[in-house]
Amino acid sequence: MKYNFDDLKGRNCVITGGFGIIGLALCKGLAASGVNLAVISRKAGSSPKAKELEDEFGIKCIGISAAVTDKAALENALEKVHEELGQVDILINCAGGNAPEATSKVEQITSADQLPDSFYGLDLSGFGKVFDINFQGTVLATMVFTREMIEAGRGVVLNISSMNSVRPLTKIPAYSAAKGAINNFTQWFAVHVAPMGVRCNAIAPGFFLTDQNRFLLTDEATGELRPRGKKIVSNTPVHRFGEPEEIVGTMLYLLSDISAFVTGVIIPVDGGYSAFGGV
Repeated sequence: MKYNFDDLKGRNCVITGGFGIIGLALCKGLAASGVNLAVISRKAGSSPKAKELEDEFGIKCIGISAAVTDKAALENALEKVHEELGQVDILINCAGGNAPEATSKVEQITSADQLPDSFYGLDLSGFGKVFDINFQGTVLATMVFTREMIEAGRGVVLNISSMNSVRPLTKIPAYSAAKGAINNFTQWFAVHVAPMGVRCNAIAPGFFLTDQNRFLLTDEATGELRPRGKKIVSNTPVHRFGEPEEIVGTMLYLLSDISAFVTGVIIPVDGGYSAFGGV
């Protein structure tokens, strides 16, 4: 039995959404472990980050422009992966996001609030956008990039979920529900492919400051926490936001053969948020 992650060296990983703040931290952790990368995002082809990762870590890294909601584009991406890297050993589904149309203005509706500011004012098209990029994007990428894992009799899928999946946040019902669907799919798919030697797990990050939420949680001018940001920190037992790099260790564990008997689990990386009842 090995007690390190050396088995990851030389493997090929496809990661969606890999040039976001969390995705890039995962890419750096993978590259530092000798994993070759194919990063898929809508603007990956014009990003210099793939070359930067190659130069810094001495691995192969390609950026491929494709939307995770476009199956044909993902299939074309797979051809490029085969040309540049070879067979896919690892898939990380990291692409995701929320939409303003699926976000309510108030946390809880009261008699003083207007219905349009609450759940009742949300646009159903916003729910569709959020489910498309989070859930459908995860399903489509898994359909496309794991077929050869089935044929090879080995491979690992890692989905990036959220603590919203088990502790829904106010204001963002679509995002919470979409991440909940990813948890369910993670477990379903893990059972479905287990006889073929393929594993599937998920990480549920707690609260990290990203480009998407930074100015919802902090004041742009002063950098001080807004009331919502203070509420999050006060309900996180370590009393701070996470750093993206703090997800890397859990990722490497779940991808390595050291966790060969682990499949169908969702691991929180949340500073104790999921363990705290608020009192």
